[in-house]
Amino acid sequence: MENVLKKCNLCPRNCLVNRYETKGFCMQSNKIKIAKASLTYFEEPCISNEKGSGTVFFSGCNLGCVFCQNQSISSKNFGKTISNKRLAEIFLELEKKGAININLVTPTPHIIGIIKAIKIAKKKGLSIPIIYNTSGYESVDTLKLLNGLIDVYLPDFKYFDNQYALKYSKCKNYNEITKEAIKEMYKQVGKFEFDKNGNIKKGVIVRHLMLPFLKEDTKKIIKYLHEEYKDNIYISIMNQYTIIDNLKYKELNHHVQKKDYDDVINFMVDLNIKNAYCQLNDTSSKDYIPDFNLEGVLK
Repeated sequence: MENVLKKCNLCPRNCLVNRYETKGFCMQSNKIKIAKASLTYFEEPCISNEKGSGTVFFSGCNLGCVFCQNQSISSKNFGKTISNKRLAEIFLELEKKGAININLVTPTPHIIGIIKAIKIAKKKGLSIPIIYNTSGYESVDTLKLLNGLIDVYLPDFKYFDNQYALKYSKCKNYNEITKEAIKEMYKQVGKFEFDKNGNIKKGVIVRHLMLPFLKEDTKKIIKYLHEEYKDNIYISIMNQYTIIDNLKYKELNHHVQKKDYDDVINFMVDLNIKNAYCQLNDTSSKDYIPDFNLEGVLK
C-alpha cells in the first residue's frame, strides 16, 4: 500500500506526487498528522449520545472549501506528526475513556496509515465501531481499501450543482464523484443498525451543511438521496454554517436564514423521509468549533 503514496492517487485530485519527497493538494507527507483526539458531544445523537464520540481530527483536507470552519487544520495544516502505532494507541485510549465509537475526521489523506492503525488496535482489543467522517470527495478504489474496517460512513454531500463546487472548492466534478463514493459506502456497510442504547453500529449517514441562499441546491440533494436510498440511510441537514472570515464571495458572509432552513425541513416532511436529523437550535457559532490544541495526541 505504501507504493500508493509514491504516486498519490488516494483522492480524486490525483496529484500523483511522491509524498515521501513532496506534498500535493492536501499538504500531507507520508506520515500521519493529527491535531486533536478527544470525546465530542455535538454530533448526531446516535454518534455522540451521552458518553461521547472518540473523535480524531486529522490535518489537511483534499477538498478545501473556502468557508471551512476547521481552517486551522484543513488549510493551515496545524497538527503533530505521529506513528501508526501511536494512532492505534490513541484509538484504544479513547475507548478506555468511554467513547462509543472512533470518529475519523477528514481522514482521506491519511488512509494508508489509518488502515495500519486500525488493524493494530483491533489486534489489541479495539471493539467499538469506526466512523469515517469525510467531505464525500472520495475515490471508489481508495474506499475499497477500507472494506471490512469501517462500520459507519459519515460523508458530506456539499453541493448538487457543480458550479458551486467549482466556485467554493475548486472541484469540477463533485456531484458525480460523491454520488459514486456514497454508493460504494452503502455497498460496504448496508442499512443502518443501532445497539440497545441507540448508538449506531453500522450504516451511512449523509450530512449536508446548508449554505446561505442555496436552499434549492439543498433540496436537490435531499431528493436525490431519498430516491436513491429510500429509508435505508439517514440524512442530516445542518444549519450551523458559521461566518469565519470576510470572504471574497459576499453571499457567504451571511448566516443561513431560519425561514430557508424551515422550508427545507418541511420539504423533507413532504417527501415522507423518516430517517433524518435536523438542528432545532441556532448552532451557527464559533463556540461549536473545536479548540485544536493537540489534546490526546501526545502521551
